[in-house]
This record gives sequence, C-alpha cells and structure tokens, in this order.
Amino acid sequence: MLIVVYIAAILPSNLAPIVPELSDKAHHVFAFVVLGLLLRLAYRLNYWYALVLLTSFGGFIELSQYFTPTRCAEYKDIVADLIGVFIGFKIYKYLRRVV
Repeated sequence: MLIVVYIAAILPSNLAPIVPELSDKAHHVFAFVVLGLLLRLAYRLNYWYALVLLTSFGGFIELSQYFTPTRCAEYKDIVADLIGVFIGFKIYKYLRRVV
C-alpha cells in the first residue's frame, strides 16, 4: 500500500488518477486513514512509533513532489496526512475494542 500511495503521489498530474468531487487534501486524508489502519493492524506497532513513521512518509512524499516538475509540495498536505493517520488509529482502536 505504501508503494501504491507513493506512486500515485509522484505521478505527473496529467497521469494521476482523477477522483471527482474530492479535494487534494481529502485524497491525503483518505490515503493516510488506510495507511494508519493497515500499519497498526498488520504490525501492531507502538502508537508513537507508527505516528512518526507515517508522518515521515508523508514528509518524504512532499519532498519527492518538490523535485517532481508537475507536482508541488505543500505543508498543508502533511497536516492532512497527520489527520488521516489519527483517524486511522481511532478506527484501529475501535476495531480492537469491538473485535
């Protein structure tokens, strides 16, 4: 999933998949909800370690986009990633309690 998210993030904007009626920030939130949930389910990492890992991955994506001619890096994307991670972690916490 990390590879899929990274490739989608650095593809030239004219080749990137278009999801209608969703903003760029919504794409970031959704992707990192999935990543946060999958990371905690698959590896059961410590909360803080997983948070730092996914936030660093979001920063790496933005750094890559800075050097990609058809993309632009924004700090707001990292904030959206962080929001997605928190939501994914909350879903994980809920699933652990219910299941």
